[in-house]
Amino acid sequence: MQDLEMPDYVNDGARRGDTLPADQEKPERRLFSLLFLIVGLLCVVQVLLNVSLRVAYNSSKTSACNSTQVGGRATAAPSQMVNCPETSNQRCNQLQERLNALTADKNLLENTNNVLVNKIKTLEEDIQRLQINISELSRCASSRRCPAGWLEINSRCYFLSTVGKPWEEGRRDCQSRNGDLVVIDSEQEQRAIYRLNGDVDLLFWIGLRGSNGNFIWVDGSELTDRWWQAGQPDHGGENKVEDCVEMYHRNPPLSSWNDAPCGGRRRWMCEREPCGLNVAC
Repeated sequence: MQDLEMPDYVNDGARRGDTLPADQEKPERRLFSLLFLIVGLLCVVQVLLNVSLRVAYNSSKTSACNSTQVGGRATAAPSQMVNCPETSNQRCNQLQERLNALTADKNLLENTNNVLVNKIKTLEEDIQRLQINISELSRCASSRRCPAGWLEINSRCYFLSTVGKPWEEGRRDCQSRNGDLVVIDSEQEQRAIYRLNGDVDLLFWIGLRGSNGNFIWVDGSELTDRWWQAGQPDHGGENKVEDCVEMYHRNPPLSSWNDAPCGGRRRWMCEREPCGLNVAC
C-alpha cells in the first residue's frame, strides 16, 4: 500500500511557539496593554503632583515665616532665613518686656496715687482746723476780739486783776488765761496802760523781774526802754531784795516803775494776743 501523505490545511493556524503578526494579535491583549500604560502614567502624575504640592506648601510656609510687614503688605526678608519657632520666641520676649514695663508703670502710678491720697487727707485735716479757727474768730465780734473781762488796746488784750497777790501768783494767773504778765516794749504802750481804768492810785505788777542785778522781761527779751521813778531801781538796799517791778500811777507816765519785794501783794496786769487763728478766746 502506498503511504498517504497528509496535506497541510490551508486554514490551519500557527503552531505552538509561532508568533502571530502584529496586525493579527487579539484585540483583548492590546486593550490590556493600553490600560496598563495609562495606569502607569497616572501613578507617575500622582507622584509628581504630591511632590509639587509638598514643595509648594513648604515654600509658602517658609515665605510666611520670613516675611516682614512693609506698608501694610507682607514682604519677604531677603537677608536671612529665620525659622518660625525662633521668631515666636522673640515675639514672646518682646511681649513679656512690654508687660513688665506696663507693670512697673502701674506700680509707679499706684504709689503716686497713695502719696496724693495721703496729702489730700492732710489737707482735709488742715481745712477742718482752719474752719474751727475761723468759726472761733467769727464768734469774736469786732467789739469782742478779746475774751470777756479783757480790754483791747492797740490790737492787744489786757486784763487787770481785782485782787492783790505776790508777783509769782499773779503770773500764774495770767498764764492760766493764755497770757502772761504785761511786757511793755514801747512808749505808746506805756502811756496806753498807765491809767487803764482811770484809777489815780492804781498799783500793779508788770512782767519785769531782776536777776543778778539785771532786769529781764518774762518773754526773755532784754530791757531797752526804761521808765523808772527817780532813784529807782535801788534793789531795796542792804536789808531787802527787790527784784520785781510794779507800776505806780502817782508818778508821771514815763517815770512810774519801781522795784519792790516779789512777795508783796499787788494787783497785776496780764497781756495776750487777741482772738485769732492761733489763739482761742
